[in-house]
Amino acid sequence: MNDRNDEVFSERVKAGKRTYFFDVKKTRGNDLYLTITESKRKYGSEEGDRAEFEKHKIFLYKEDFEKFSDGMTTALDKIKDLWDTGEFKKPDPREELTFDEL
Repeated sequence: MNDRNDEVFSERVKAGKRTYFFDVKKTRGNDLYLTITESKRKYGSEEGDRAEFEKHKIFLYKEDFEKFSDGMTTALDKIKDLWDTGEFKKPDPREELTFDEL
């Protein structure tokens, strides 16, 4: 467990210009929930400005885990089917992450 008493597990995924954080946390009632955070570096407008990060967060609660997972799987399967038509650009095989690894 992390020093933060509500955090049970954390996974960081670097993906190009973005970093994703998957954090499993617990409530006071000992229920688990998931936060998914997208972090993107946003540079200052002037040289020498300190980089800032733009973050977007989703909270996913236990009653929604299965539906979320089903929806994500359905969407990713559809993307793979669309790629197979040849109408849409597939990821470059040299990229670090591809849907083939899912």
